[in-house]
Amino acid sequence: MHMTTTEVFLIAIAIIFSVPYLVWRIFKTDYYAPLVVVQIMMGIVLGPGVLGKYFPAYFDFVFNKEVVQSLSGIAWWGVMIFVCVAGVELDLKRTWQNRKESGLTAGLALGVPLVLGGIVAAAMLNYPGWIGAKGQNWQFVVGMGMSCAVTALPILILLMEKLEMLRTPMGQRILRYASLDDIAIWGVLAIVMMDWIRIGRQAAFLLLFVVATWGFRRLMQALDERDRWYIAVIWLAIVAFGADWSGLHYMVGAFLAGVVMDAHWFSEEKLDNLRRDLLLVMMPVYFLSTGLKTNFDVGGLAVFLVAAVLLVVSVVGKLAGVHLAGRILKWGRGEASFIGWLLQTKALIMIIFVNVLLDKEIISNTTFTALLLMAVGSTMLSIPRVSPMLKRDPELVQRDV
Repeated sequence: MHMTTTEVFLIAIAIIFSVPYLVWRIFKTDYYAPLVVVQIMMGIVLGPGVLGKYFPAYFDFVFNKEVVQSLSGIAWWGVMIFVCVAGVELDLKRTWQNRKESGLTAGLALGVPLVLGGIVAAAMLNYPGWIGAKGQNWQFVVGMGMSCAVTALPILILLMEKLEMLRTPMGQRILRYASLDDIAIWGVLAIVMMDWIRIGRQAAFLLLFVVATWGFRRLMQALDERDRWYIAVIWLAIVAFGADWSGLHYMVGAFLAGVVMDAHWFSEEKLDNLRRDLLLVMMPVYFLSTGLKTNFDVGGLAVFLVAAVLLVVSVVGKLAGVHLAGRILKWGRGEASFIGWLLQTKALIMIIFVNVLLDKEIISNTTFTALLLMAVGSTMLSIPRVSPMLKRDPELVQRDV
């Protein structure tokens, strides 16, 4: 029976939304793997490395070229909005007020795993199949190092909401550290993405962005909230286009579009609802699109081995950096471990980060797969590690600097 592209597309959509939800509900994975993590894992399962390998005819039928193109468009727009919202939620004023303590903690939490991850990446360069076709050695090393250092601010917010600690003093401290790391992540990505052939375009974009931001902010301050939402979406599309046109990638543009907006311009409740709605109706499509890029060609065992090494480096590096900050700043007992484990959340932002590296062919599909597995493993460790700490010391969330 012949089916139209629309019909096959709707079959794909049904699979994308139903399979992760059923796994999450039936197996009650929420403690170890929230729905967003299950969606990422199911993206891998539904991709060519698993479903495509064992059921190639079915995979080629459902995820044919036309359907994948349609899914990609939804995924691009959904993730751009998501990254923009993450930029809006960065409270730079509060971070600046605590800049010494926040800067030291965020710097060590980011720097130690970045260096350790870079060392592992340098070793990987000795073996074929890991670096992308257009990647330079320094881009590969820095990109891999940053992948080990990432903390996913949006997922961190979701987990802290689950633990009922988001608005507590400890919750706000952790958000400050993660916010600074988020800024560093996109800054490093912009450097890695620099296209020296198009350096003139990039300089022109950044100059125009600064000028346009001044006018944009004045306009937004003069509007009521209802109009701000519409203008924000238009602003996002324009800035993302400019960044991609210049060679910096549309994700860098999406973050820049959000970070120059003030969170108080919008209702906090509406921002929270938008983030949840995106996770419900659009981001699962992005996770599936991510899964379609997974590859185990270098060898399944090698991919899992590299993923395990990167996971150890990422976890140990993050904990070591935070503990070092705790010693310098003389934190109370248990604070460093609690903060360090919550900052292990990597899913989403790291996946977006490595998708960009893959798009630019700085890493290979095989490396992308190993990083994806590492991100899932790291994120799954957070709740099981911090929940017992909260049970032993419920007052931990009330501690401030």
